[in-house]
Amino acid sequence: MKFLNGLAPPYDLTYSDVFMAPSRSSVGSRLEVDLSTHDGTGTTIPVVVANMTAVAGRRMAETVARRGGIAVIPQDIPFDVVADVVDWVKRRDLVHDTPLVLTPHDTVGEALQLLPKRAHGAVIVVDWENRPVGVVTDADCKGVDMFTQLAQVMSSELLTLPAGLAPREAFDRLHEGRHRLAPIVDEAGGLVGILTRTGALRATLYQPAVDAGGRLRVAAAVGVNGDVAAKAEELLGTGVDCLVVDTAHGHQEKMIAALRAVRALNPGVPVAAGNVVTAAGVCDLVEAGADIVKVGVGPGAMCTTRMMTGVGRPQFSAVLECAAEARRLGRHVWADGGVRHPRDVALALAAGASNVMIGSWFAGTYESPGDAHTDADGRVYKENFGMASARAVRLRTADDSAFDRARKALFEEGISTSRMYLDPRRPSVEDQIDAIVAGLRSSCTYAGATNLEEFHERAVVGVQSSSGYSEGMPVHISW
Repeated sequence: MKFLNGLAPPYDLTYSDVFMAPSRSSVGSRLEVDLSTHDGTGTTIPVVVANMTAVAGRRMAETVARRGGIAVIPQDIPFDVVADVVDWVKRRDLVHDTPLVLTPHDTVGEALQLLPKRAHGAVIVVDWENRPVGVVTDADCKGVDMFTQLAQVMSSELLTLPAGLAPREAFDRLHEGRHRLAPIVDEAGGLVGILTRTGALRATLYQPAVDAGGRLRVAAAVGVNGDVAAKAEELLGTGVDCLVVDTAHGHQEKMIAALRAVRALNPGVPVAAGNVVTAAGVCDLVEAGADIVKVGVGPGAMCTTRMMTGVGRPQFSAVLECAAEARRLGRHVWADGGVRHPRDVALALAAGASNVMIGSWFAGTYESPGDAHTDADGRVYKENFGMASARAVRLRTADDSAFDRARKALFEEGISTSRMYLDPRRPSVEDQIDAIVAGLRSSCTYAGATNLEEFHERAVVGVQSSSGYSEGMPVHISW
């Protein structure tokens, strides 16, 4: 990457401070662009879901990996739950989604509790042999008593598709039958999944992130306190595809000791560590054993570190400097935090990141772990909280004494509750990924790049005023 007219400013920059200038390009179509990364994580799109309790769970991990990214299961989750999540994700299908399932005797109230858990917006009703007999959607439940059995409201006009059907043929059958979705069944007629028309299309546009055995990839995080080596060894035993050693201040002795302990295990998977914002931090973490360094202190939407401590760094400059150092050492960086628009993902990659870590943006989606709530205006939201907030500290210190928990709760650097509203136009993480990938592919064509490495090499970035940033925003109503 180079600055427009060769002028690099003497001050640090956020994503909003910069823009990318177009270059002469021979790339005729955005579909010619390869978005796979080469940092060892196996991602085919440069998206990593941050290890936040309110963001990264089993549904998120499954869905994102199916589209080519990877999710990091948080370190606060009990080990037996993490092991179950990893095993569950590894057993998911590469094309069709996991269905929401109830029986004809279950109630409308139970269906309404499940429907916000998946973007496909349907519950498949099965008989006692697990064969689909009906479909229930939100529309079927409106104005109906909560205790009404599903047998009375379900639609029994089903189109079922056989497991293993090619996505293009599945789309054609759905389109011809004027069905939005269909249950996927095995040879015995048992329900094994669900596929929408949009899901069939996405299966032709995305390449899942899979391990050597053809199973979806998933990562997990470990902190720097306690017996880090033992915890890491347990996580590695579950079959995780990347291990993330994580703490807010990554450039410290505890992190270096933890990294050395993890590296001594010969993990066999990439080890990411952070967070840092300087070349010196990258150098020390790489020397201690990190394959990937997480970059970002304070840019996250749930983080109050900069306002509380004055510590941090504008994210674009932090990524630019840290990525240059990592590349010099033959390693990689993830840009962690500060991403609010597809343009920010493109700019992080132009600065040299191999992957971009996203947290709060994905909290307001169907796939995040939280329950959906409705505010007084009828808008649907999910609760989000920072991983250095008092709420997260309470979860992380559940095994401590009441006195120790109370003391630690006095010190927080994150928001304990925030409403992340679901975008009515893009309520699913897949919808968000579509927007990110569409923007990024176009960015690459503007730079004349067919892959992410070429994108970093060819990107030309300029500095803009706040008015320049505002000028680029669309106007949804007349002025």
